[in-house]
Amino acid sequence: MNYNWNWGIFWEMSADGRHTWAMTLVMGLGWTLATAFCAGIIALLLGSFIGVIRTTTNKWAGRFGNAYVELFRNIPLLVQLFLWFFVIPELLPKAIGTSIKQMAPPWASFVPAVIGLGLFTAARVAEQVRAGIQAMSRGQRMAATAMGLTQPQTYRYVLLPIAFRIIMPPLTSETMNLIKNTSVKPSLRQR
Repeated sequence: MNYNWNWGIFWEMSADGRHTWAMTLVMGLGWTLATAFCAGIIALLLGSFIGVIRTTTNKWAGRFGNAYVELFRNIPLLVQLFLWFFVIPELLPKAIGTSIKQMAPPWASFVPAVIGLGLFTAARVAEQVRAGIQAMSRGQRMAATAMGLTQPQTYRYVLLPIAFRIIMPPLTSETMNLIKNTSVKPSLRQR
């Protein structure tokens, strides 16, 4: 086999007529990382909250957390992004829906992608946080109670620091999945 690679194509004008192919790739990398970063913040904050309420003694909070995780983990990501991009603006009040649909092209797909990816990944992070908290021995919670800590203090000072050390490897893997999942977002074309 003898390949003849044409590396010069990266410095030729791309299909948009404004940038080279290399610059187009760099801009795509920037949008990918920006989307993953913003969605990752939503996923970590919301997923941690949902994961914590799934382990509390409050039945209704646990049921809400379980329903959230089941809903967002069982609907495929492509369907969720389709709903955020095409359906949700139609369900909102007319003025808000119209303003969302008339956003400039990069932001028109960026915002729904960040929201959709953030909520989808939050369900996965919530499951990991729940598993990390439940992986600890019951003695940790009992010791915090014996010291007189309230339930929020127990989570803040005892359970969550240990749980996040336990779930750091799966969270790293989830970050890589989030970067890969940014390729699923809707195209930058107008609706």
